[in-house]
Amino acid sequence: MQGENLVTLFKNYVILSSTEILLLHRCLMHAKLLKMESPHKIVPTWKYIIAILLCEGAGIISGLLASANNNVWFDSLNTPSWNPPAYLFAPVWTTLYLLMGISLGIIWNHKTTELNKRSAYSLFGLQLFLNFWWSILFFKFHSPALALLDILLMDVVIIITIVTFSKFSKVAAWLLVPYIAWVSFATLLNFSIWNLNR
Repeated sequence: MQGENLVTLFKNYVILSSTEILLLHRCLMHAKLLKMESPHKIVPTWKYIIAILLCEGAGIISGLLASANNNVWFDSLNTPSWNPPAYLFAPVWTTLYLLMGISLGIIWNHKTTELNKRSAYSLFGLQLFLNFWWSILFFKFHSPALALLDILLMDVVIIITIVTFSKFSKVAAWLLVPYIAWVSFATLLNFSIWNLNR
């Protein structure tokens, strides 16, 4: 019975996370349709707002599903001495999601065609998808091992995203540097927790 509940829960998360990763594509397609139907372009400011809300929303929804706050299971784990205090994570991630959104907004507002930016959008969506799942795998499924695999993939995709973004805008690429720095630190932390509790 517990196995069936886990499978059902997993299916629900797949549906939710799939919706999250498709949201960026739908926003971009909507913008494209508006551009075709009207001689006026979407105001660049709105592109930034949508991009920021997408990133912040991914973090908020993931955190709510993972029940990361006041997690009794996590409190019982052995953690390294350099584990940051819990109150630090929320402001750090809020800032990082903001920078991610601005970075995406810069790419979205770039003058080149949407077709040329398709790979950049896909990579950004993939890393956001992996980001969305990390908290769920770690805090909800209580699996530092799966979370470690997820965040290692995230590291690789973020680096490729930065390189791809740099082809359109150096500023957009640099805005993701604090993100990869923090995720790299989180990867070491994830590995340490897994190693201390296996």
